[in-house]
Amino acid sequence: MDTEQNNYNQPIDYDKMAYPHMTMGDWLITFLILCIPCVNIVMVFIWAFGSDVNPSKKTFFQAYLIVAAVVFAFYILMFAVGAAAGLANYMDRASAFINLLG
Repeated sequence: MDTEQNNYNQPIDYDKMAYPHMTMGDWLITFLILCIPCVNIVMVFIWAFGSDVNPSKKTFFQAYLIVAAVVFAFYILMFAVGAAAGLANYMDRASAFINLLG
């Protein structure tokens, strides 16, 4: 155990990193591309799962997809609750109408 050397506390040398930090211009171009219909969906998946993507952009779009999935699931849940409430209201009115007839 004494012969092993851990690298946990080593400083990060950002100059030797393969990818530079995203600049303001890079982010502006990224968001302009997201304004193009249909292209934005494809590019989100390319940036989230591509192999030659800046790590900052990749992490951002992976988080973006997670948030989008949570919001989509919430919308589905709200649609199901609304549909169930509407169906219950319809069934209540239908039974009241049937009781009225006879």
